Amino acid sequence: MSAMMKSAVCSKAAVRVAQPTASSMMVWQPMNNKQFETFSYLPPLTDMEISRQVDYLVNNGYIPCLEFADEKQAYVSSESCIRFGSQAANYYDNRYWTMWKLPMFGCTDPSAVLREISSCNRAFPKAYVRLTAFDNQRQVQIASFLVQRPAGATDYCPVDKRSVV
Repeated sequence: MSAMMKSAVCSKAAVRVAQPTASSMMVWQPMNNKQFETFSYLPPLTDMEISRQVDYLVNNGYIPCLEFADEKQAYVSSESCIRFGSQAANYYDNRYWTMWKLPMFGCTDPSAVLREISSCNRAFPKAYVRLTAFDNQRQVQIASFLVQRPAGATDYCPVDKRSVV
């Protein structure tokens, strides 16, 4: 019986897929092209897109939390790190941003999160602001994305300029 099954599997024709050509490949632009967490490969989110993400997070019972950082502290770096030999291997400064208030435990109203985003953006217009969300059952962070990039930020490369080719 296994011989019959084997021959039936082998008799199916393989599906042909188009092979990528060299001209369809992209070369990543390494200069002025820093990215952040989830959605960084997309253009900046609009207010409506942020609202939809907040709806999803709150409606699924995740705990929203806002964080902010100025441009110098927004990216992981090791420039200001003091090394103590092998004890500090793979250590980077700037992993953590300042929290805007406390995480919104028990939040069931997406508009409350949007109001806090707006308040944080007004209070820190020259800062990066990100929304993170936590799953209190699994005790993990499940989302993190920018909701504000400073207007004068020069470290961002528009989507259509991210590839050399």
